Amino acid sequence: MIYIAGEKIAQGECRHLEIPVARLPTQTMISLPVTVINGVEEGAKLWLSAAIHGNEINGVEIIRQVTQQIKPKKLQGTLIAVPIVNIFGFIEQSRYLPDRRDLNRSFPGSANGSLASRLAHLFMEEIVNRCTHGIDLHTAAIHRINLPQIRANLEDSETYKIAQAFGAPLMLHSTTRDGSLRQAASKKGIPVLLYEGGEALRLDSQTIKVGVKGIFRVMKALKMYDFPKDFMKDNLTLESRQSSWIRANRSGILHLKIKLGEKVKKKQTIGIILDAFGENQSKVKATVSGIIIGHTQNPLVNQGDAIVNLAFFND
Repeated sequence: MIYIAGEKIAQGECRHLEIPVARLPTQTMISLPVTVINGVEEGAKLWLSAAIHGNEINGVEIIRQVTQQIKPKKLQGTLIAVPIVNIFGFIEQSRYLPDRRDLNRSFPGSANGSLASRLAHLFMEEIVNRCTHGIDLHTAAIHRINLPQIRANLEDSETYKIAQAFGAPLMLHSTTRDGSLRQAASKKGIPVLLYEGGEALRLDSQTIKVGVKGIFRVMKALKMYDFPKDFMKDNLTLESRQSSWIRANRSGILHLKIKLGEKVKKKQTIGIILDAFGENQSKVKATVSGIIIGHTQNPLVNQGDAIVNLAFFND
């Protein structure tokens, strides 16, 4: 059995928990929603988290679809799913907490710190510390869109194994950022995948499909669940160690000539920037050969704005 927030979840049981976080000024209690599916046998303990940034909602739907399909009697190990970590930001449709702090820069947190720090501490104590592996689900920031991709420390053998198993179109080696959930968990020796895909405040069916199947593949690799072989067929995954943003060389109205997942060559024209009259134009060219893994959705750009994200390959 497993204990979370003082609640006992027996083997072969699925429980929905609400862990109190804090009260709103109206005195309404805000709670952390958690689904715990405890298998009938011991095994890996995997957490799924989404909406650490409150406006990144694809992961909420991914977790819903995953948990609905997992049967406790067929599960080996434990699945702990938290579909909305930043409840405050989710309510406000905002990336941030009410004090404008970024929750994913507040880990491992403190029981006596800011609201962000307290929520981070609660998540570490009740979720991360009970798990052996983790998958954190994200989208691009507001006004941007990302190709479905895994970001992880590919130099760690266990992390690399589950990143390959996930089977996203791309896996990108990525160092951790100070205060991030991934950094805090990694310091505890827990392999973590960060899944990026789609855009903020939108549900993208392809991103969701890739995410759901990727989680199932990881669960199979961890010997937690047995899925039909035809459902688990491998995907072609590109591996990159570097990425770079192409920035606007002038202000104006951007017209992109590329799409997500497209391969481009160095010096290829990937867009043009026009003035308000549509006369003076400036070409935007790829700085390296690579694959488009993200781009802005806002055509109004200022000089220096990040507009296209390229992953590239040493070979």
